[in-house]
Amino acid sequence: MKTAIITGASVGIGAAAAQSFIDDGFTVYNLSRRACSVAGVENLVCDLANASSIDTCCAALKPIIAKSDTVALVHNACQMRKDDTLHCESGSLRDVLETNVVAINSINQHLLGELPSSSSVLYIGSTLSEKAVAGSFSYVISKHAVLGMMRASCQDLMNSGIHTALICPGFTDTEMLRTHLGNDQSTIDAIGAMNSFGRLVEPAEVARLIHWSHANPVINGSVLHANLGQKES
Repeated sequence: MKTAIITGASVGIGAAAAQSFIDDGFTVYNLSRRACSVAGVENLVCDLANASSIDTCCAALKPIIAKSDTVALVHNACQMRKDDTLHCESGSLRDVLETNVVAINSINQHLLGELPSSSSVLYIGSTLSEKAVAGSFSYVISKHAVLGMMRASCQDLMNSGIHTALICPGFTDTEMLRTHLGNDQSTIDAIGAMNSFGRLVEPAEVARLIHWSHANPVINGSVLHANLGQKES
């Protein structure tokens, strides 16, 4: 049995990844507060900011993993707030880190020891895992942390048969990005013009890279860019 466990698969890149794995015969589990509309996805209601909720979902997943020949564990869920270095209360930063970083660690602590060899642990980062822009302070910090988590995971999982990667989408046409930009079409168009194809990345394009990354352990420890070739400023 082939299993994919995807956090935040209710919308955007997560939902597109769920579809890609479903199409390849995987049983897909979505860990999110909202259900995924992709046919065939099993939804486990999970508040990733709540340790007890994560504990419950992971307990339900362990017997499923035990019956699986391979598992793609995709850490996709995150939150993005409009904040900056001068205006980010520590409580708000903690909230973002709880979802974007601590939840990943909690799930890993529960599940990594259960994964069969040939599995993958795929972290969804961002171009902001390696650089920064103004107005996304807590998000930039969290995505830099996820890069470190992937690299540390690669080293700690040596000889386990489990591989890792960080997939870094560029500006992708998702609900989260449009909300962050205030649904201002002129701003969205300007952002889309910042790569060599002059458009936003489509969630399905990133999803295909996620699916490919699971099947190709040669990329273990790699940072994979999915941004249509961003222009250098």
